Amino acid sequence: MSNNIILSAAVGYKFEQIELFIKSLRKYYSDKICLIISKNNQTLVDKLETHNCDVILTDISKKEIQFERYNIYLQYLSNKRFNQILLCDCRDIIFQGNPFEYEYKGSINFFLEDFKIKDCPHNRNWIVKTYGQKELDSISDKTILCSGTVLGNNEKITEYLKLICKNISTFKYKKKLKYLITFRTDPEGRGCDQGHANYIVHKSIIENVNFYSNGKGPVATVFYLKKIKFDSNSKLINEIGEPYLIVHQYDKRWSEFSGAINYIKKELGIRSIL
Repeated sequence: MSNNIILSAAVGYKFEQIELFIKSLRKYYSDKICLIISKNNQTLVDKLETHNCDVILTDISKKEIQFERYNIYLQYLSNKRFNQILLCDCRDIIFQGNPFEYEYKGSINFFLEDFKIKDCPHNRNWIVKTYGQKELDSISDKTILCSGTVLGNNEKITEYLKLICKNISTFKYKKKLKYLITFRTDPEGRGCDQGHANYIVHKSIIENVNFYSNGKGPVATVFYLKKIKFDSNSKLINEIGEPYLIVHQYDKRWSEFSGAINYIKKELGIRSIL
């Protein structure tokens, strides 16, 4: 039995867009990585193979993979069993340690941001446009959890994926009229899978959950992170002085992160220094 696995989607990406994700991860972690990628992206397949990554090939478009990835993960896991599973984004994540080398307390673990749902226009919008104002009001005082990093055991991750798939199918994002008329995708609804995640968790539809604060936990979701501080090795550290294992959304605070990211890229032998 394989021990742990990291699942992500890289449909429409070039290797250069996820090189930092892969190389920083492989510095600390040697177990299984599997990415969903486009069927016609043989160049990416070849590059990922050199880093011992498995791939799931799909013809689903970059616009649709945001939601379809959950079904693909579920199908992939249906005949397999792992100890711990990390579901995560890849384009905007860097690893500073092995994400599984932490004493997680929950069967499934979620990582909080530094804002309440009611204070973030994006998260507020995703929930009100899928579940309605009454349901938004019932959880608006809860702290945002990030759906781009979720870690848990095989059973609970499978349960979570089934719930996400069910809710994406049942509670459709209510598009603005101009997008309804033209049948186009409303760009404001692109991240509403995070709305589904926050609804499922904060309404206690899934149990045995544990939360980790953005300030003191093992994962930094940078967009709303209050304190940005690096150690002498350019690692982002939390409020108790420990390097985060995962740094997510560093590109949202590029002016503060550019020096550290370029230092790490150079250390990993990545040519594209920005």
